[in-house]
Amino acid sequence: MSIPTDAMELREDDIRKHYPAAAAMLEGVDHTPRIARGKEPVVAERSAGLGTRRRFRSTTPGLVTRSTARPEGVRLIERIEAADGDDPLVSPLQATTLQALRRALSIGLALGEGFSEQTGLAELKKVNLAGNLPEARKTEFSELLAAEALVTMAGFANATAFLLAPHLSEVTVELGGVEEILTDNAQLALHGCLWELDQDLAAFASDEARMVATVAAYAEQLMEKLGLRAQTAPRLDGFAGASYRVEADDFTIQGFTPARRGKGSTLTMTFKKPDEVVGNHIAKYQALRLAKMLMAYDFDRRLNPFAEMGGFIFTFMGDGAPGTGKTTLIQMMAGLMNDYCQTAGYPFRYQNFSIDQIDSYQGKSGQNAKAFVQNVLDPNVIGFGTIDDIDQIAGKRGDRQSSAGQQEVTAVFMEAFAGANTVVRGNCTFGMFSNFPENVDDALRQRAGARFLVDGPQTRADYIDILHLLMGKNHDIPVGDHELFAAQQIKKAVAASFEGHGRPQEKGLLAVWEKVEAQIGRLDTIAKLGSYLKAIQEADHRFTGRAIKNITDAVKVRAMDFELPDEWMEEPELFLFKGYDEKLGMIREMTQPITVDMVIQEINRYADSEFRYADKSDEVAIENAVREMGRMEEARRRYAEGKQ
Repeated sequence: MSIPTDAMELREDDIRKHYPAAAAMLEGVDHTPRIARGKEPVVAERSAGLGTRRRFRSTTPGLVTRSTARPEGVRLIERIEAADGDDPLVSPLQATTLQALRRALSIGLALGEGFSEQTGLAELKKVNLAGNLPEARKTEFSELLAAEALVTMAGFANATAFLLAPHLSEVTVELGGVEEILTDNAQLALHGCLWELDQDLAAFASDEARMVATVAAYAEQLMEKLGLRAQTAPRLDGFAGASYRVEADDFTIQGFTPARRGKGSTLTMTFKKPDEVVGNHIAKYQALRLAKMLMAYDFDRRLNPFAEMGGFIFTFMGDGAPGTGKTTLIQMMAGLMNDYCQTAGYPFRYQNFSIDQIDSYQGKSGQNAKAFVQNVLDPNVIGFGTIDDIDQIAGKRGDRQSSAGQQEVTAVFMEAFAGANTVVRGNCTFGMFSNFPENVDDALRQRAGARFLVDGPQTRADYIDILHLLMGKNHDIPVGDHELFAAQQIKKAVAASFEGHGRPQEKGLLAVWEKVEAQIGRLDTIAKLGSYLKAIQEADHRFTGRAIKNITDAVKVRAMDFELPDEWMEEPELFLFKGYDEKLGMIREMTQPITVDMVIQEINRYADSEFRYADKSDEVAIENAVREMGRMEEARRRYAEGKQ
């Protein structure tokens, strides 16, 4: 985790002195909810005759099992210990969760106490207790109490999510929001938090895995709500801009920003080796390089040298006909990253956003998309996020056939990939894949900084190679007059592919090229290249400034047209474990100058894709119109026959 140099130490003694108060809260508090309502427990079906209510048990000798507290009483220790049914012993995971909650409550109380002393609230409390608070300071006192409550809750929520992160499984729960956020004072605020957490546990914690997932999900949602509340609450500037370090937990609190602990995901996909990808030379080459680029990320600096130099691919679009190898490319990239991260000991997180996450409930699809983005962006992991069949997932704005959920997803992705608050650290990349990219919203598609044309095997040699590869070894059919996989030598194949973009390949763009070249001659200056770009824009109004940025980013990537040596991935000490500045210097030494040919090739590569999408989109629209006209004509014919 990155440690700010100006982080103030939150002393261990100041945290531990709150342990007794935190433990007492977990044992039992009385709270009458003001905002939220109680939740009905989710009860699994049982056979007839069996009870369905969870039985609480006491773990304190001599304590009567029937609670004498009113129904609003909260007894979290009992609630958590009941998560495994009737087992009389406390499990290690239950004990860990309770320890984390006690620690988090103590951290929140210590933060609130420090805030109270720094802002003068502690003195105002004494004056108020004595009944001598001046009328002129009552508003200040009330605002500081509310600020202390927000700070205390933020410390509790942040620490809870951080401490439980290593103990989460693949099980997740959807809580439906956090409501009981009270700001009268810090203690009442924590009581409200514990009451709502208890309600969520009663509703969702049917086993230990769901119990931990519920606590972590509650903490994350509470932190999100507090961050929104803090944007308008007064007297919080000092805390929002400060950093606090809890050394024993390797935990840094930076205002209301969630502090995540890196946790990789368990991958179950079938990985592919690079030599199992036939054709798709440029896409394969860029995927290989991108996988190694990600590994240059510096966890202490929270920045990647490639991102600083402008040669990092944050988002890309992979498009091609069905069966050309998009899934294979994903499997290859994920496999490479997974292997590299295992060697280096880095957490790797792969997530795919699919059509299953489009929900009929209003707002739920957007929440799913936001959670997906945040999980991949987590600066404590190397992340790879894929959105397969994005044309089905993200709807075009203004398209009446797109559902509300698809429109929500489009809005989230547009903001995440190139919004005002987008920060590219270089620890993750997002790949959007589609068989029909022309059906993707134009603005969202243009947020893909790179284009991977996944066109599959193309040449006779490609088809021989892929046939041999897929046939396996259970045969003795001779290869014949062919040198296996010679055409797949990546450097040679990529060079030929790039050279092929020295002239446009799409008919519409070729006409623009020939017209400009006839007017101003060979494109060998910035002015002539700019004239070509303007001519493209006149032919296709969607070719905007964002397209120019994507092209220049691709050119910068070409300037770093080198692969980090394999031995750097196999022996992390040679590169990965070096300091940020040293890694930056090593990369700079390998960078080559930008040439006119590179710029022309990248302009044509990008513009070809836009013209290809436009042509397909127009052709689809024409085909649909023709089909509709044919239906109307047939309807008129049948109607006329019926009238006769």
